Amino acid sequence: MAYKIAIVGATGNVGREMLDILDERGFPAREVVAVASRRSQGIDVSFGDRTLTCQAIDHYDFSDVDICLMSAGGDVAREWAPKIAAKGCVVIDNSSAWRYDADVPLIVPEVNADAIVGFTRKNIIANPNCSTAQLVVALKPLHDVARIKRVVVSTYQSVSGGGKEAMDELFNQTRAVFVNDPITPEKFTKRIAFNVIPHIDAFMEDGYTKEEWKVLAETKKMLDPKIKVTCTAVRVPVFIGHSESVNIEFENPISAEEARDILREAPGVLVVDKHEDGGYVTPYESAGEDATYVSRIREDATIENGLNMWVVADNLRKGAALNAVQIAEVLVNRGLITPKKAAA
Repeated sequence: MAYKIAIVGATGNVGREMLDILDERGFPAREVVAVASRRSQGIDVSFGDRTLTCQAIDHYDFSDVDICLMSAGGDVAREWAPKIAAKGCVVIDNSSAWRYDADVPLIVPEVNADAIVGFTRKNIIANPNCSTAQLVVALKPLHDVARIKRVVVSTYQSVSGGGKEAMDELFNQTRAVFVNDPITPEKFTKRIAFNVIPHIDAFMEDGYTKEEWKVLAETKKMLDPKIKVTCTAVRVPVFIGHSESVNIEFENPISAEEARDILREAPGVLVVDKHEDGGYVTPYESAGEDATYVSRIREDATIENGLNMWVVADNLRKGAALNAVQIAEVLVNRGLITPKKAAA
């Protein structure tokens, strides 16, 4: 059986990555269409050895589309996801618009694939925040064994999480430093070149940012509502790849060696943890890779049943595009949807 797939937001970083991953993984698609805003209508994007011309979302008829992978921002998702879903097309949305809706499953296939059956309530499935996705992939197998009580995470997030304009700003500011040109922040609140910014997304009343709140709320929804989570989100001058320093407190004893063994067997995880120079993974090495890498696993002597670890992944892939395609694969592999063409 082959499916018709639409990519909404096909000209963006994540949209282009979705197209690449669909091709790489040989997704059973009879047709793939690129959809974008009216201003991007007519722009060509690559899909394998083919070129797709973007069509405007305002005029596109989704009635014969089976799955829509959407990465066009929250406003577009809030307006268009219900309209597309009403056409009988399953929407897998990458924005934060639907993540906290009780009738919309929030899915990381390695973590809570069984929850996907709830998609029938609204025909919408939510993709988590890029930082949360890699975090829960690393936490889930440990939680299953020793039960997590509390997580303290500091994220070191690449500029690609802010889109192409953010990547351009890092490039242009870095060049400006070397040629002694003036630097005026536009996308970021402060200079990003050779700097770090402890601020991602809008501030909330309690002093946390919305990005930090997302990690808390999404981890609870996907993993366990009883887990206490606190987060500090930091933007760093890296183009692709999010890193996280994670401190975990468990209910039950677990050693660093036990954690390594558990994570080595976990789906989607690669452990690179040698106590030597370079015996760990950095975001540079994660770029273009599908795995969530875990390094620097060690026991925290300041608390009972505590571990520290370093988690790294390509935020455009596992944090966004790859996870969305994996969700679509779960729908197909579990027989949860039938191609409209085949059903007609």
